[in-house]
Amino acid sequence: MPVINPLTVADKVTQTLKTGVFLTTQVDGKADTMTIGWGSVGFIWGKPVFTVMVRRSRYTWSIIEKSHEFTVSVPTHDMSAAIKLCGTKSARDIDKFEAAGLTAQKGKLITTPVIAGAGMHFECKVLYKQDMIADNLDKVTAERWYGDNDWHTLYFGEIVTAYED
Repeated sequence: MPVINPLTVADKVTQTLKTGVFLTTQVDGKADTMTIGWGSVGFIWGKPVFTVMVRRSRYTWSIIEKSHEFTVSVPTHDMSAAIKLCGTKSARDIDKFEAAGLTAQKGKLITTPVIAGAGMHFECKVLYKQDMIADNLDKVTAERWYGDNDWHTLYFGEIVTAYED
């Protein structure tokens, strides 16, 4: 698997986020994956960082809170059916890997797996997290995206390795 420089593919990742990528995490041997459409790749605190947002109501949130790590698998080919399923179903109710025909592949440097065959993978360890504060977001955006008060936690994950399969 060729290693990639995450900062050189940041634009491609940003474009792919618009159609969805897989955020995966694992605790006690149980992996979960979900679709995210918001995030960013950048350079913070002298390190390459992938920032992801997870709502507190999501099952994935409870796992990241325990594992302190996650992977992001960016499809480089059509995986729209799996992206849709993982964005609309909860691992509380179904095995999303089985239902979406996905295979968890062991990560290289962390416990959390990646989505086999997706294309591009980022393994991340949480450096910092921050619950969103309602008063800090402009009112129009808050009303549009958080009318139900289901706010995100932002996770800043150090990219410990990135590669293509």
